[in-house]
Order: sequence, then structure tokens, then C-alpha cells
Amino acid sequence: MKQLETAYWAEIGAFRQARAGQDAADAWHYLERAHILSQQILRLHLHAHAVMLIFAISRREWREARGQVLRLMLAPLGALLGRIPLGNTGRASVSAFVPMSIPEELRHVLGQEQCK
Repeated sequence: MKQLETAYWAEIGAFRQARAGQDAADAWHYLERAHILSQQILRLHLHAHAVMLIFAISRREWREARGQVLRLMLAPLGALLGRIPLGNTGRASVSAFVPMSIPEELRHVLGQEQCK
């Protein structure tokens, strides 16, 4: 889990750099990657959605903000029921229930041999 947490915080750091550089597309990209990494640890998963919510509000992306509030409420239930859709990017533009391909460079950190 240490490797996973280290990778998660590296993606959050990359998000912060992109945000500071006013590059919203890259900032969202790194948040999505952080979300994928966070899904196995509830506190990180909730943190990822909270950061996404704060970023969406800061950009006045209200649809995204509403989606993040919903995901913040669903994440604990999903973890409790073992129904976290691996690889899901966590954005409001995708279903909160659909597994997605895990980027190749993140698979080893997650212990995934193949995409789900």
C-alpha cells in the first residue's frame, strides 16, 4: 500500500503544478489518475473526490461539482459493498458505476496484470 499511496500523492502533486500553471486539462488528467489510484483506500478515494469538488467549484464547473458531491456520498457505500468500479476516472461525465481501462503505467502500482 505504501507504493500506491506514494503514487497517489505524486499525482496530486502533478495536479497542483498543473493548476498553478493554469492548465485545467492537465489538472483534470492528474486528478483522474489520482482517483484511479485511490479507489482501494477509502480515505484517499474520498480525498480525491473532495479535491475534484473543490477544483470544480473553483472553475465554476457546476455539473462536475454536483457529480462530485454524489460520488462523495456513494464512495463509502461502494467500498462497504465491494462495488468500486476499478479504473473509473471519477469524473461527472462518466457513470460512477462503470469500470474503465486502467492506464498501463498505473497497473503495476495497483497490482493489475490486465485492464478490467
